[in-house]
Amino acid sequence: MATLADVAKRANVSKMTVSRVINHPDQVSDELKMLVYSAMEALEYVPNYAARALVQNRTQVIKFLILEEIDTVEPYYMNLLTGISRELDKYYYSLQLVTQRSRNIGAYDGLIVTGIRDKDYDLGLLDIDKPVIFYGENKRGYDSIDVDNKKGTALATEHMTEIGFSRIVFLGIDLLDEQFMKSRLEGYEEVVKKHGIKPESYFIANSSSIAEEKAFELLRYNSEKIAIVCASDRIAIGVVRAAAAFGRRFGENIAVTGFDGVFLDRISSPKITTVRSPVVEMGEELAKMLLAKINDHGKPQGNLLFTPELLIRASTTGKEE
Repeated sequence: MATLADVAKRANVSKMTVSRVINHPDQVSDELKMLVYSAMEALEYVPNYAARALVQNRTQVIKFLILEEIDTVEPYYMNLLTGISRELDKYYYSLQLVTQRSRNIGAYDGLIVTGIRDKDYDLGLLDIDKPVIFYGENKRGYDSIDVDNKKGTALATEHMTEIGFSRIVFLGIDLLDEQFMKSRLEGYEEVVKKHGIKPESYFIANSSSIAEEKAFELLRYNSEKIAIVCASDRIAIGVVRAAAAFGRRFGENIAVTGFDGVFLDRISSPKITTVRSPVVEMGEELAKMLLAKINDHGKPQGNLLFTPELLIRASTTGKEE
């Protein structure tokens, strides 16, 4: 069985360098990593992560704390978990899903938290003595990763003005205590005010059926052109159904955009123009940032906003792909 010394000899580097590549790859150049990895592969060398974890007093467990009601089989969260798990697997870490009630059961090295509310901060629910990264914007100084929510809705709203709509409604999620929703509303309002359009916003549960009911209210007694910027693809699907029921012509007297771009936007008919969040990539970066924080003994890692992408489809153009 090959040893660390064998790898060092074949790669023509020191044992300390091989150790650094294995334990702290973020501190090593890509060229050096490829050199060591090639030697490891040629010699079929497998690091003893169990022994390393014992020496470093590590558990090799990362917990994902969910502070909201979610369906983990929903495509959005499946993509996020795929990204997190894919990155953790490179370093022989396992991922454990926990809730507020179960988060303290079992040892772990670090925590990723999603669904944080203002009340959670105020109630002291996050008095955590382990490295933690938030998935979602926050203004409280915690390390976090999210998509640029403000820019996303700004892109969608600007698109509505470009295709000729002067009445643009924002249909948001009734979670205005969450920073991501504040940012999405802000992006919408900034653009409509820039164009001299009166802001008009409503907030509902993140449900396609409830969105369909709300869209019926908006469309039933009004035949004017209307564009509806939705805070999620789930809401957009309900609005599209209502618009189709009223015989509205997409791209002419109705336009609808969503937000997420993971799966629901593509199963709608017509397909939904949406703001795509790079969810898998964000999951990978969550894991990278948390592992870096663990290796840096809890040193702050900062905040990262991923750039959203507007995918233009038939719900605003009227033209199917």
